[in-house]
Amino acid sequence: MKMLIVDDSPMDRALASGLIKRRMDCQIFEASNGREGLAKIESDHPDFVLTDLQMPEMNGLEFVSIIKDRFPNIPVILMTAQGSEEIASQALRHGAASYVPKRRLADDLIATIQRVLATAREERRQSVLMHHLAETETRFILQNDPNVLPLLVSYLLDMLRCMPLGDETERLRVGIALEEALNNSYYHGNMEVSANGGPRDRKSYEQLAEQRSAESPYCDRTIDVHVWISPAEARFIIRDEGPGFAWQQHLDHQVAPTQQSYGRGIVLMRSSMDEVSYNEQGNEVTLIKRSVSIDEEEVD
Repeated sequence: MKMLIVDDSPMDRALASGLIKRRMDCQIFEASNGREGLAKIESDHPDFVLTDLQMPEMNGLEFVSIIKDRFPNIPVILMTAQGSEEIASQALRHGAASYVPKRRLADDLIATIQRVLATAREERRQSVLMHHLAETETRFILQNDPNVLPLLVSYLLDMLRCMPLGDETERLRVGIALEEALNNSYYHGNMEVSANGGPRDRKSYEQLAEQRSAESPYCDRTIDVHVWISPAEARFIIRDEGPGFAWQQHLDHQVAPTQQSYGRGIVLMRSSMDEVSYNEQGNEVTLIKRSVSIDEEEVD
């Protein structure tokens, strides 16, 4: 696998490169700005791009837009500095797959890359039958097993092949949004594990969730996933049995997401889906994605 890291800070490039080399088997190329990054994509054909947002010559937003237009099958993950969440949200809407705050690179970078790559691999599989899907409704009641969540995302992405979404990257972004919603329901909903004020590193975070999955009342909770898919629209309703959370502040476009993990998840969901809404309690989220053709007809 070949990966391109684009950042005007040599220190930040070295940090990201070191983290990746310790955990992943890949060849890494580097560039100091977007223009160099595009040249590297042309010459070295990376499978994946990790880029900073704020750079000279060409900022990350322009860089992401050009990659989506010229290299739509290359996933892009953003590295964001403190206070750049709104720009990150714009870049996600322009085609980036996910983002990681620079302050959390050591904790979240590898897990984010692995999730995006796993989803991208599933997207490249041939699922000819799904292109003929006319309409489906399905419902899952999930027990507290985080290993099942990516399996469900993969299954739903296959069914989404019936929808014209523009390109494979857009389908990938829907998969990332679904995985964020499911992870929020499991970790923050049913297991009531918080990354802010609770376990500070990913290992202890996941260990606490695993411990609680065998304890009452957590072990008795489930995740209810209700799905409707047609060539025109996909609707996903995901409900957990946790206490819910104060979702209103996170759906306010004027408020940057907090350091809590579900704040980042909501940014990803809002940037990838056409509609995101919660019930009053905050333990049920509805995600809606419409096909490109339907959206274009409405614009016309």
